[in-house]
Amino acid sequence: MKPNNRKESNSLFTNLRYDIPASIVVFFVAVPLCLGIALASGAPLFSGLIAGIVGGIVVGALSNSSLGVSGPAAGLAVIVLNSIQSLGAFDIFLLAVVLAGGIQIVMGLLKGGVIGYYFPSSVIKGMLSGIGIIIFLKQIPHAFGYDGDYEGDLSFWQMDGENTFSELGNMWSYLSPGAMIVSAVSLLILISWDVYFTKKHKFFRLVQGPLVAVAFGIIYQLLTKSAFPEFSIEGEHLVSVPVAGSFSGFINQFSLPDFTRISSTDVWIVAVTLAVVASLETLLSVEATDKLDPYKRITNTNRELFAQGTGNVISGLIGGLPLTQVIVRSSANVQSGGRTKMSAIIHGFLLLLSVAIIPTVLNMIPLAVLACVLFVVGYKLAKPSLFKQMYRLGWGQFAPFIITILGIVFTDLLRGIALGFLVALVILLRNSFKNSHFLHKEVVDNGKRKVKMTLAEEVSFLNKGAIMKALNKIPEGTDLTIDMSNTVNLDYDVLEIIDNFKNTAKSKGIHVTLINRGEMETVDY
Repeated sequence: MKPNNRKESNSLFTNLRYDIPASIVVFFVAVPLCLGIALASGAPLFSGLIAGIVGGIVVGALSNSSLGVSGPAAGLAVIVLNSIQSLGAFDIFLLAVVLAGGIQIVMGLLKGGVIGYYFPSSVIKGMLSGIGIIIFLKQIPHAFGYDGDYEGDLSFWQMDGENTFSELGNMWSYLSPGAMIVSAVSLLILISWDVYFTKKHKFFRLVQGPLVAVAFGIIYQLLTKSAFPEFSIEGEHLVSVPVAGSFSGFINQFSLPDFTRISSTDVWIVAVTLAVVASLETLLSVEATDKLDPYKRITNTNRELFAQGTGNVISGLIGGLPLTQVIVRSSANVQSGGRTKMSAIIHGFLLLLSVAIIPTVLNMIPLAVLACVLFVVGYKLAKPSLFKQMYRLGWGQFAPFIITILGIVFTDLLRGIALGFLVALVILLRNSFKNSHFLHKEVVDNGKRKVKMTLAEEVSFLNKGAIMKALNKIPEGTDLTIDMSNTVNLDYDVLEIIDNFKNTAKSKGIHVTLINRGEMETVDY
């Protein structure tokens, strides 16, 4: 059954056979990312898990994004780190998160989600490929047993002063035989599952390859820990979920914001910054996830902002990091066969139950296994076939696409998208400059030259240069017809240029005929 927006409420539970396996994969991807982003943000590790839980359960329930998954975002890590330091306490920062969520709710109610529709398709596709490449590059050290950079980092320059490529050089000094064995076997499992097993029997589509790889990693860790310690994987190379000694200890990991600072200007500045950046990342992720959706469903972006705002209010109230819709988890959801938003909601409940009941089991999962899962996600986002497809579309599409990729790989997500958008805007302006009018070829009639200039439907001040250049090239003694009958919007600046040309045309022996809009009135000069 192919779900769609109208029937989604009826298909939420009928698609559980697809959504549950997908949610498990997203859950395994989300755990290290939540912890890594919290670590990079200078916040309690549990705050990242809270954001992941709220992003899955609350935002997943309120949003109508069928495949989008929300949680803490790497793009906010630096902002969060600096904000906690400048505000002086984590509970004051939580107040800013609550206020940021309120601002997002207002943005959603005021239809602010329309901003997401103004990003070109070439930039969105470049964003997906760029993230795929950076995910792949960032996971190579983890697969070899070097975990110097936090899981989920998408920036070229790292907080430890290294960069994506220098980290690849550093890892050779920290190779872990156990991590390399686990990575090799995990990749073999994942590739075999994807290429061979899922096509052989329905069972292999229900039990996803990542689940088998994770199970292998846990078994390997248990077997080698005592029997072959030289091939075992040390604690720093494993998932590290905070473990509470009791139920009260678990509850104490949640925290409340400090509402006494609600009138602080610094708090409001942080809140506005978080709201703007989180909303932009969400809208970009929504556009990208909708393009990945095999059923081509369209997310209501205003409702998404409302859902994200509600999620941030709740996350801030109970001690969680700010959240956005995130493309890494969303793409893992798509690639794992998720059908409806139930996969995001279930992944949130899996996060909640696992950190509350079985955190010690999670802490047996090698990071190398999860690196291999992300290898597959990254490769599928940046398939070579997409590069060929974009190249065939011409430089108007390929240039913004490739610049976005390079920008993301060598800077960060938002800067890369900004660069790609700027290139797309320049191409748009250039095309607008060129396509403002059509100049018919000259026709000689009884020794008299005839030229017809047909203006486009939309002619703005950006077209002044092209039209002025074309008029100045009209030879003396020409009969010129300027056809404006199809022009819907004609900028005053362009009309002024035409009027000025009419006044000087007689001195050059140029006869001008205007075909006006509306009733096709013809005026001779």
